[in-house]
Amino acid sequence: MAANKGVAVPANLPQMARETSPDHPWPLRLLNAKIAEYIAKMSRLWVEGEIITLTRRPGAKVQFFSLADLEEKSSITCKIFSHALPEGIESGSRVIVWAKPDFWTGNGSLALHVDEIRAVGLGDILARIEALKNKLAAEGLFAANRKKPLPFLPHSIGLIVGRNTKARHDVEVNARARWASAKFEVCEVVVQGPTAVNEIISALEELDTLPHVDVIVIARGGGSVEDLLPFSDERLLRAVAKANTPIVSAIGHETDNPLLDFVADLRGSTPTDAARKIVPDVVEEQTNIREALRRGRIAIDTLLTQAHTDLETQRSRPALTQPQTLIDMREKDLHQLRQWLINNTDRILTKHSALIDTHLARLRTLSPLSTLQRGYAVLRTESGVLTSTTNVTIGDTIHAQLIDGTISATITASERTDR
Repeated sequence: MAANKGVAVPANLPQMARETSPDHPWPLRLLNAKIAEYIAKMSRLWVEGEIITLTRRPGAKVQFFSLADLEEKSSITCKIFSHALPEGIESGSRVIVWAKPDFWTGNGSLALHVDEIRAVGLGDILARIEALKNKLAAEGLFAANRKKPLPFLPHSIGLIVGRNTKARHDVEVNARARWASAKFEVCEVVVQGPTAVNEIISALEELDTLPHVDVIVIARGGGSVEDLLPFSDERLLRAVAKANTPIVSAIGHETDNPLLDFVADLRGSTPTDAARKIVPDVVEEQTNIREALRRGRIAIDTLLTQAHTDLETQRSRPALTQPQTLIDMREKDLHQLRQWLINNTDRILTKHSALIDTHLARLRTLSPLSTLQRGYAVLRTESGVLTSTTNVTIGDTIHAQLIDGTISATITASERTDR
């Protein structure tokens, strides 16, 4: 900042910001003046945001509101002449403003001086929602495999609804009509406008930490696309996807589904429909139990009848009706086998006995005893059977084997006979 341009810097102070030091600082009023001078050089520009804290003051020349970027949690104060503020613009409206930045040196605050304000069209809103839908779908936040199943009968139901709304009545009354002992943990929040998203997220995080809450219902009884914008807010959608407890969306808007319907684990077309889906119908369950008991009894009766029939069939078989018949048949078989064994044994013995007799007769025919019976004798010496005169000499003793004994003799003479 040069001393000869814009706000004059006293000669006893550093002429440029970079020349300041702990010993030679600028006074705050000079800094504010320099900031105001710099901002005053900015051109007018179009800015988009959401209006919050707008309260029209009848008769006032200037109206004040805040323009917020809720996704980034930033805001700036705006002022506009009353005649330039169109009807229909209110807190929660998405707008584009033609404004000039303005810095107030008195309190060091930045504001926008708005000359023109335009509401963002429904087409633009739907286009933004569609772009966000495509983005989250690509990230897998809508995928069926990440959705958590609801418990058959939750211990307690978390319910996030607007204050004094019919949606709470619809959920509680219809749920208890189906299951009288259904219990609820209710968080009443703002469900439209600039603070709705933050309040819904806070309630969601609180209910998600309660161990006895098994399912959380976010309910609202429908509304315009603009009214339902909080339920297509990226921050809320990511909080729902991050929750550990199953989430049910019950916004009740059939024409254009808020993106919460796609991220939630289950969608109810209305709060009443959601109530029907989160708890079982006690009458229906009792009917199912009675029907199951009836089918069970029929199945058991069928099994018993079949078992009785099978038993009677087994009992009617000859093996059980006339068991002695089998014994008699086996006895006859044993008798026949015994007789066959005796016959075959006799036959074999007879055959072999005859064979033995034949061999015995042959042996007897060849036996020396037969020769001895005819008057012959077998002569033996000490060295064996005597078969030749040359095997003895005069004076040798020989033994004669007769049929009935043995006699000994001495050789007194020997004569050889030629054949």
